[in-house]
Amino acid sequence: MNQDHLDMESVTLELGEEELEEIDDIAFADHRDNREAAIRELLDRWLKQRGSDESE
Repeated sequence: MNQDHLDMESVTLELGEEELEEIDDIAFADHRDNREAAIRELLDRWLKQRGSDESE
């Protein structure tokens, strides 16, 4: 088992009802009900959007 993630920092997020629904929608549609993958996808989208907003 790969345990490279053990030396990473942890982050706690507080999500609202809207974000949880979006996570569930993405998990169902794109990731075979895998919520962790859906959360990673939303975080990736957010980081890319944030990066493009800062460069403008």
